[in-house]
Amino acid sequence: MKVTRLPKDPGPAAWNRLLSDADPATPLEGNITADWLIIGAGFAGLAAAHRLSKQAPGDRIVVLDAVRIGDGPAGRNSGFMIDLPHDLTSADYGGALVTDRAQTQDNRLGIAHAREMAQDYGLSEEAFIISGKINGAATAKGHAHNLSFGKHLTALGEPYDMLDAAQMRNITGSDYYQSGLFTPGCAMIQPAMFVRGVASGLRSNRVFIHEMSPVISLERKTDWIAKTPKGRVTAPRVILAVNGHLNSFGYLPNRLMHVFTYASMTRALSAQESVSLGGNPAWGLTPADPMGTTVRRVSGTGGDRIIIRNRFTFDPSMEVSDKRIAKVARDHDRAFAARFPMLAHTSMDFRWGGRLCVSRNNVQVIGELDERLYSACCQNGLGTAKGTLAGGLVADLALGRSSDALSRALAADLPSRLPPAPLSSIGANLFLKWQERQAGGEL
Repeated sequence: MKVTRLPKDPGPAAWNRLLSDADPATPLEGNITADWLIIGAGFAGLAAAHRLSKQAPGDRIVVLDAVRIGDGPAGRNSGFMIDLPHDLTSADYGGALVTDRAQTQDNRLGIAHAREMAQDYGLSEEAFIISGKINGAATAKGHAHNLSFGKHLTALGEPYDMLDAAQMRNITGSDYYQSGLFTPGCAMIQPAMFVRGVASGLRSNRVFIHEMSPVISLERKTDWIAKTPKGRVTAPRVILAVNGHLNSFGYLPNRLMHVFTYASMTRALSAQESVSLGGNPAWGLTPADPMGTTVRRVSGTGGDRIIIRNRFTFDPSMEVSDKRIAKVARDHDRAFAARFPMLAHTSMDFRWGGRLCVSRNNVQVIGELDERLYSACCQNGLGTAKGTLAGGLVADLALGRSSDALSRALAADLPSRLPPAPLSSIGANLFLKWQERQAGGEL
């Protein structure tokens, strides 16, 4: 397999820029051997390495990543590890009860694995904390979505609290929201701090991580051989933890949807601005309509800041232009101004895009692709929880361990086929734009 292209992540990974500089990278140089090779050091790859390090402690584990840890997609999300159903294609995130119960169980397994890593490696609450999140409704339609989702949660036996406009204002400092739906099980992370902390812990447990080492070919002889620009790893077992980049290795063509979403982060608020805003110093809000605007406030390393995330685009090339970022930035500024008029003079420090991999039938790709070649891919827009879950499950599969969650993953259908290009691009982007228009004031 010749890997002829690498995805491109637009804009700076803001969460990583808030942290102190990492130690210099150690790209792979020369020829080495390993018992396990993991390609990709995001949530899935790090979770797989963690599981292997505990279940096969004498084995040599090598992890390769094309960029610095925290600069790729794992460091570009909004930091929500959501336990409940979160189907981005639905009106209110919910689906069939049986399916949603299983998804909730699986998401919580992913979160539990993340919590285990945080505990094992002494990560702070800023890096990982289970604090819950809010579905914020800005319109009557959004409030109706929250009421519908609340009924769905009741049917699932899940707790939640409905918040009125005054309670939302007390939390967020903003008059924008009519209501909210709070659920307690979501973990909030500082994404770059989390993945860098886990990687550091793994290194201390003799997991060998080589950044700036993109795999340019992968072939199987007696063992698998992965080549990078300056080195080569030979290993009997390989885990591909590369999400949508799986297509670049030749697997599942025309079955994976490559979607970008976008975010902006303010500069650190001044003390006066923080007082003017009011509200709680840290909170996370997803929109009542899945196509709306996610908002998060953080008050830790890097100061008191607000993050705005909205807009989705379908991009099979796995890259977008600077022009696209600039265009989306105007939407972010409008969304920010509508919610926080008291911060009219607050500028944005960072703007960026992040890649999602979605399947039309909302399934992941967890399993054995070829002899001793495993996949932990296609996280369907919930990479923090589902990626962590996938990494742990595929490590279990390769180790010969079993569980109900692994059985569910292995029994899942393949991702549905996409229409031929360019119909898939035209259709997907028209559908996304229509959904965003339907979101109205939630966007």
